[in-house]
Amino acid sequence: MVLSQDNPDKEFALIKELIASSPGTAVITASQDTSSALILRSMRSGAHEFLQLPVVADEFRMVVERITELRLAGESASSKHGHVVAVFSGKGGAGVSFFATNLAAAMNVPTLLADLNLQAGDAASFLGLTRNIQSLTSYINRARLDDSLISSFITVHSSQLSLLAAPTEAHEAEDIKPQDITEILHLLRQRFECLVLDLPHTFDSATVAALDLADDIVVVLTLDIPGIRSTNRALKVFNRLGYAKTKVHVVVNRWSKNIDVPLEKVEAHLDERMIGLVPNDYRKVMGSINLGQPLVESDPTSKITAEIRRIATLVSGGGDTSATQARKGLLRGMFGRQTPTGSLQLSPMMDKA
Repeated sequence: MVLSQDNPDKEFALIKELIASSPGTAVITASQDTSSALILRSMRSGAHEFLQLPVVADEFRMVVERITELRLAGESASSKHGHVVAVFSGKGGAGVSFFATNLAAAMNVPTLLADLNLQAGDAASFLGLTRNIQSLTSYINRARLDDSLISSFITVHSSQLSLLAAPTEAHEAEDIKPQDITEILHLLRQRFECLVLDLPHTFDSATVAALDLADDIVVVLTLDIPGIRSTNRALKVFNRLGYAKTKVHVVVNRWSKNIDVPLEKVEAHLDERMIGLVPNDYRKVMGSINLGQPLVESDPTSKITAEIRRIATLVSGGGDTSATQARKGLLRGMFGRQTPTGSLQLSPMMDKA
């Protein structure tokens, strides 16, 4: 379907109607405009591939072969549909990669950790994988993907955990388009029971493509004013993108009872209940990062491990993420909840911000 240069809204609406009435139909869109915004809108409307006009015969042939491969894979694995958990934060430094790596390691099913921080991803080092690493760029421009090819660009960490690494060079991220993210995740979720996505803290088109496919989004928050502000902005973006509130969950990282920001006020400000509070233990966290081994593996009895495993059970479909009373009981036992003295006046500061 050729998209109108001036206003492609009619074509997007037609694609949605076509997919709704005939879900098995594969749609290829084409346009002279190759902006990431247009490609992303095309993918979100339901198109499977995007071509630049004028169409090159070899590129068209490759697209048709890729769609055929997807259809065959879908038919052979129609009963398998892995659960996708995206880990995101509105700002850097919140500990997303640490949390995502340990969350993936805490799953009790075959899991893939996908490092989609395309320009600065470092999940491989969190798993102690430094040699012979194949990245997402190994997938780009592949005309056909079979099981052996998929295996070639996935790095195994353990019997239950594998890694899809980010590009080793920042400039390689320019070659990865939103439809590449959509297609590779579609294939991988047929092979693994769970996918954990380590995302950057920006809403670029590739990140939104990944968020669209996620069954659950975990927003990692640190209890400081910049962290609260960025989380509030992210939640508003998720709402504008049309994500259901049941899909989005907030987790506090580096939690301590001595933090002068009352948790209840943060929850009221965000209109969101926290599903977990990961304790602050700088020494243990840095030790596991420097060892290149997830803390849930190196220290299975730590409080951090216990909380991440509990969160993993919730977001993997094994528990009720709205059950905050259980969380409160757990925290009283862990920390002996106290009301901090001299706590920050959150609402006035946030309103001013």
